[in-house]
Amino acid sequence: MKQTLRNGSLIAVSTLLLGLTAPLAAHASTPAKAEALDWSACGSGSDPRQECATLQVPLDYADPDGRHIDIAVSRIAAEKPSARRGALLIIPGGPGGSSLDDPAEKGRKMPQKVRDSYDLIGFAPRGNAPSTAADCGLEHGDLALTTLRPWPAADGSVTENMAAARRMSQACARNGGELIRHISTADNARDIDHIRAALGERRISAWGVSYGTYIGAVYAQLFPQRTDRIVLDSNLDPTGDFGRTQLSRAWLAGFAPGVEDLFTQFAKWAAAPDNPHRLARTPAAVRSDFLRLADRLDRAPLPWPGANPEVLDGNALRQAMLNDLYDPDDFPALAELILAARQGTVPPAPEAPPEAVLQNVAAVGAATLCNDSAWPTSTAVYEKGVAESRAKYPLTAGMPANAMLCAAWPFPPAQPPVRITDRGPSNVLLVQNEHDVATPLSGALKLRSALGERAVMVTVDSTGHDAYLDNGNACGDRTVSRFLATGERPSRDVHCG
Repeated sequence: MKQTLRNGSLIAVSTLLLGLTAPLAAHASTPAKAEALDWSACGSGSDPRQECATLQVPLDYADPDGRHIDIAVSRIAAEKPSARRGALLIIPGGPGGSSLDDPAEKGRKMPQKVRDSYDLIGFAPRGNAPSTAADCGLEHGDLALTTLRPWPAADGSVTENMAAARRMSQACARNGGELIRHISTADNARDIDHIRAALGERRISAWGVSYGTYIGAVYAQLFPQRTDRIVLDSNLDPTGDFGRTQLSRAWLAGFAPGVEDLFTQFAKWAAAPDNPHRLARTPAAVRSDFLRLADRLDRAPLPWPGANPEVLDGNALRQAMLNDLYDPDDFPALAELILAARQGTVPPAPEAPPEAVLQNVAAVGAATLCNDSAWPTSTAVYEKGVAESRAKYPLTAGMPANAMLCAAWPFPPAQPPVRITDRGPSNVLLVQNEHDVATPLSGALKLRSALGERAVMVTVDSTGHDAYLDNGNACGDRTVSRFLATGERPSRDVHCG
């Protein structure tokens, strides 16, 4: 999922899935009770046809008769009732993202045959306002992406990161209430089955994006016979690579090769002779100049009024670089920041959303990442990982191997992993850009392998995060649209050049 802010917000993180205790595994295969949705006008949004409703789901699926929470749901009805196939749920990225406005926003990009075939359904996942909302009450400085993302100190030290992890996790435990313990990928998947039942659908189709690919994969694993046509777009590694199932850390680790790959694309663009934002004569020089500039800013930060924190240091530059590599349309903004910093100046700081929004997004992201898997608590683990990562991937300076607040999370995961397997209907289409900073192709291939004959994968020769109808290409878009509208899927994995 694309990040739209350079500073101050956990706009779009992605993570991976964990699942069920043994009693919950049995419960997961039990059909959700249908609760009819009471649709009414949303009162806002870009399409007056979009309707909204609220669904109640169990806070704790181990106690289904206990406290319930609200899930906000939206819809735009199929445009041709005689051609209607069912409901297409748009599963957002994040964690911390919402698809509540997507029936209107993404729906307008869809071809007519898809809009004719489906009610387009969005929702605000548990914890995301206007669903029952989570809030950790973090300090203002801890809402900065350079803190939420664990950038080490200039010398590689992780001491401040571990202190921030303790401070922030304690705030979540103190202020997050019972809800903060019940936000996870598997809980999101169960919520989806309640949405399906409330819609009156025997089976549901879905389009999951970024972290939403994990919710979609978990849903298809837990409820395989309730899936129709499943599209997973910009896919995350479901296996982890830290020696055991630590899927949230695998998400973070993916940024190291992802940035190295995408920076190569940026450097080619920034070295082109006809580029008005040209940074150097060769791609190699763009890279070496960036590393020198980041090192200089580590030693001598520039004041950056209005940012959080109000300095442009090396890590703020690196985080801006990561953000702007999500979408090639943002390459000029990164080049302008680099050019200004070389001259000792800064552009205006990006305007941040209201702090209440930042608090909500940060809380949902933290809860999902930390409840999905247990992170190491030893400082030495992160010191070793950061040192190795800094040597191998200098652009990210060790951040992808460092300690997020999950290193001090006080609640052990309540549920063991949901392992993605090849058992289930062959009704999954993966679409993946070759160059993706947040969900690298290497991770998508691992999901493809885990799904086996359940899936076919479309690899798109394109750059950027989010492939279908966004940063992909016409061939990939046609392939996905054809599958959704007709069910026709390539017989084997294909490459869209």
